[in-house]
Formats: sequence, C-alpha cells, structure tokens
Amino acid sequence: MAIKTRVIFVRHAEAEGNFNRVFHGWTDSCITEKGHLQAQRVAERLKDVDIDVIYSSSLKRTLQTAQYIADVKNLPIIRTDKLKEINGGEWENKGWAELPHLWPEEYDSWENRPHEHKMPGGETMVEFQKRLIDEVEYILSNNKGKNICVVTHGTAIRSMMCYFKGCDLTEMINIQWHDNTSVTVLDYEDGKFDIVLEGDISHLGKELCTVLNQEWWQEYNEKYEKRKQKESI
Repeated sequence: MAIKTRVIFVRHAEAEGNFNRVFHGWTDSCITEKGHLQAQRVAERLKDVDIDVIYSSSLKRTLQTAQYIADVKNLPIIRTDKLKEINGGEWENKGWAELPHLWPEEYDSWENRPHEHKMPGGETMVEFQKRLIDEVEYILSNNKGKNICVVTHGTAIRSMMCYFKGCDLTEMINIQWHDNTSVTVLDYEDGKFDIVLEGDISHLGKELCTVLNQEWWQEYNEKYEKRKQKESI
C-alpha cells in the first residue's frame, strides 16, 4: 500500500542580498527587518498546519526563517548543507547590475538557458539540481508518511520544481521565480509528485512582498508572459 508524504517548501525571508540586489549563493547573509516580518507571517500561517519535521539549508537566511516556524511548531531544525543555494563561485557578492558586463556569456545562459548555466568557479545547474534532488529523496525515504517542512532558496525551488513537474531541466526557463517566504506544497506517493500549491504568498500583503515590489521583477515577468504567449500560438 502506497504511503503519502507531504512536503512544504518555504523560500527564506528577504535577505540582505535580495534587498541590495547582490548575488548571494553561498554568501552567508542575514535576513532584513522586512524579512523578519515575512518570517513571522509565514510561521503564523503554518501554525495550525500539520508538520512533523523541519529541514533547512544551513545558511543563516534559511535558518533564521526556519527558526520562526520551529518556534510555533515546537520542533527542532535539521540543518543540511545539501539544501544550500547554488554555489555562485566568482559571482558571489557581486551586484546583479555588474554581472552582464563582467560575465556576458554566463549571464546570458543564466537568463535564457539556465539548464546550460555554469557559475564561474562554482556549480553547474545540472550539478546543483542533482544535489538538491538527492537530498530531497533522502529526506523522503527517512520520513515516509510524515508532513515535512523544507526551508530553502529561490533558485533551489525553481530547479526542483522543474523535476517535480516531470520536466527536463531544459524547461527550467518556464518555471517562475517565487517570492520570499513563498509556500509550495507537494504530495509524494508511489514515486510521483503531485503539486498541491505553488509559490503562494497569500500570507503577505503587497507591502511585505520583496520581488513583486522590485523593478527587475516587472521586466522579468513581461519577458516570461511574452514567452508563454509565443509558446501557446
């Protein structure tokens, strides 16, 4: 008899890199003042949701976010390096506005062909996705039938969603970014993932959102919608 396991993915709250628009993969920055408010909101949202175990990336921004959830659920946090964001190599701590000038080819692949992307001195997207999926499968195998909360990162969730949807990594370009403290819920049963909720931020008012209030998001979303329209023709 198949056993259903639920995974609740939470993206970390707004961190210094998000606010300052600086690339932070393994750079270990803290969450901002707004980030603390976001983390409070997502913890309150999950207060009455069944959660048996909490896993978190070992970086400060995820651990700080996870701690709010752990406090309301009275659960410990299991830390793992394998849920960390992509290793940005030479991109670490560089402003997003600098990247297309310093690494034009790599930035182009990041924007338009993420499945081919390799961070200069860091991870490839293929290596990164495999690291994450291997860890999620390990977590699932050790928590069958439980409700698992996993606090991780934006690119991490985006690359994993490609896998959960049964898509090849070439389809990652069509997976949208999720805002800080977004909630994504999946049920895993009999080797298959069923997406129950994706990138939900209903616990945040617009004033507490991060990417929805940033200029880059408007430009990205316009490009995303145009690409989707083109594909549907």
